[in-house]
Amino acid sequence: MKPQGVLYIVSAPSGAGKTSLIKALLESAPNLAMSVSHTTRARRPYEKDGADYHFVTEAEFRRLIEQDLFLEHATVFDHRYGTSKEWALERLRAGGDIILEIDWQGARQIRRLVANTVSVFILPPSLAALRQRLEARGDAAAIVRRRMEEARGEIEQYREYDYLIVNEDFAVARQQLVELFRATKRSYGLQGEYFDDLARRLLHDDGGSG
Repeated sequence: MKPQGVLYIVSAPSGAGKTSLIKALLESAPNLAMSVSHTTRARRPYEKDGADYHFVTEAEFRRLIEQDLFLEHATVFDHRYGTSKEWALERLRAGGDIILEIDWQGARQIRRLVANTVSVFILPPSLAALRQRLEARGDAAAIVRRRMEEARGEIEQYREYDYLIVNEDFAVARQQLVELFRATKRSYGLQGEYFDDLARRLLHDDGGSG
């Protein structure tokens, strides 16, 4: 028996740095794969269909919901996002780890469906810092204003998450996320079946005593 795959959820208000932190974690964890979500929003010039997102129409998204093909789905900033159920469950059964960059709505759905789940919420050090990061990205003033309004509602959900990381210093937050990933891979709560099987074999092993 090998360890089960773990599904990691990372959520944060827009601008808190979750995408950069996830990218850094993926570079240090070869067994960890990023889920490619389906979305109804328009593809940006630098994005690739099937790599960044699966870009679908509203009608196609509704069809996928009706066929129960999503592990979770939610509406964020007027666009729909969903995670493929078949891909995720097959990878977890095979022992592969998955990381999802989703909002609290999707995280709540997944916790009810998948036992081997670890959720992490990324917090900014302050709302002023969050606003500065959004403005530094070049977002229009109206978009910054709306995302700041949404940020309060998202932050209010922090108690639903297993772990919290404050992204004040990126290097520190990155190290905390990497250490969290490594520690949970050794958790009995997540890998109890694997460790029970290993313990049974060890306890019945005569150690080569002849």
